[in-house]
Amino acid sequence: MSLEHVCETLLRSNEPSVQWKVRVHVLGEDPLSKRIRDLGRQVRRSPRVQALLAHRDSRGRLRPVGNPYSKWQGAHWALATLADVGYPRADRSLFAMRDQVLDRWLGESYYREFDVKTEADAYRGVGVPRIRGRYRRCASQQGNALYFLTKLGIADGRVDALVERLLHWQWPDGGWNCDRNPSADTSSFWESRHAMLGLALHADRTKDAAARDAALRAAEVFLSRHLFLERHSGRVMNPEFLRLHYPLYHGYDILGGLKAMAEIGRIDDPRCR
Repeated sequence: MSLEHVCETLLRSNEPSVQWKVRVHVLGEDPLSKRIRDLGRQVRRSPRVQALLAHRDSRGRLRPVGNPYSKWQGAHWALATLADVGYPRADRSLFAMRDQVLDRWLGESYYREFDVKTEADAYRGVGVPRIRGRYRRCASQQGNALYFLTKLGIADGRVDALVERLLHWQWPDGGWNCDRNPSADTSSFWESRHAMLGLALHADRTKDAAARDAALRAAEVFLSRHLFLERHSGRVMNPEFLRLHYPLYHGYDILGGLKAMAEIGRIDDPRCR
């Protein structure tokens, strides 16, 4: 089946987000064109999006208000989905949800650090543990927030703090890992993909050289392993990497890796083949 035929089939979809993705990401149409902006408004009115936002309170906060990371319906995940499906940029009605997310991921505990030697001690402390010189932090959380807030055009000055935290926690090999086992010395694909994407998009919008350099360092975590292979043995790192997922809320697969490389401008690297 030809790419042209696949695109024609997808463009007949009743789901405006499918049409939007094909036109913008496959056919390369201008996101600022009238047709694409009209599609974005259809996405905003679609049953899928209305269902995602149905549980907002009178202030625009998405329930459960106190837990924006509630899977998979909290404000964190809802905004991530909106950014993925072509929701229009700069919608002020999302500001309350933005604030929920930033209040969570810039909380005091993420600025509190402690050094420990054992996994058990790492779980006893409050804050971000550092073991053998490496911060054990789920950077996909701050990284994804940086990405979707920027993508949706609702980022404010507080996202600079997300960038600062990601740079502060970055491991020597370029990525991030939340594994509290002292022997863990290699970055996690799961934690590094979102952080890399967030930093790269932020750098693209702000020309932040430090964020761009950090994103490129993170890309090497993936590229040095050809996106799914162990460096020394050449074996598949994890069978789950070969199973495709959508939405790729968390975790990792080879398609998600390829899309990430395309988004940060590294898809032409021969290690993506």
